[in-house]
Amino acid sequence: MKRNDGRKPEDLRELEIEAGVLENATGSARVRMGKTIAVAGVYGPREMFPRRLQKNSQATIQLRYTMAPFSTDERVRPGRSRRSQEISMVAGNALEAAVFTEDFPKATIDIFVDIIQADAGTRTAAINAASVALADAGVPMKDLVCSVAVGKIDGTYVVDLAGKEEDASACDLPIAYMPSMDKLTLLQMDGNITKEDIKKLLELARKACLKINKAQREALKKRWLS
Repeated sequence: MKRNDGRKPEDLRELEIEAGVLENATGSARVRMGKTIAVAGVYGPREMFPRRLQKNSQATIQLRYTMAPFSTDERVRPGRSRRSQEISMVAGNALEAAVFTEDFPKATIDIFVDIIQADAGTRTAAINAASVALADAGVPMKDLVCSVAVGKIDGTYVVDLAGKEEDASACDLPIAYMPSMDKLTLLQMDGNITKEDIKKLLELARKACLKINKAQREALKKRWLS
């Protein structure tokens, strides 16, 4: 199967990751997956206000995902939509699984992710950027979290859906994954496929995440060891 952008079914889009892109954030990162670009900034850990929202035994991870009005061909309405709130919640949960939140009781770790250009896969790009930003901020983590979406188009399993591939696919299955622990922290699915399809797609997604994880680590090494 030949994809619209010339990739093989198992190929990721062109991937660029840079850590430390925001001067005023505790940690930050920029991720480009094809034409989709996400910028993440982390602030904290810091005392949480109002105090009634504090957790006595652990930190609270608060992630806010937004799409810039100019990020797509059609202007995105400013402000938080139901979709952005849903992605904020699932992305925050996917990252919280990797953070040693118990090290920072009553604190908050705030993550802001802006999608400045979108061509599918915005939630996976957001998670990849936020994970690097957390590490850049020095937040203790069990592992980096890497994320990718997979699908099935005309009977072929494909990695890192882009553009109109989401509409053409029998399913859109994004995951978030901690490679060293072999643990999924996010699994969603939109579509109708068989149990056997899901197994094969997950295997493909894990392999793709290993490539993303390598790029994440290289970006952090370049930032701190060069």
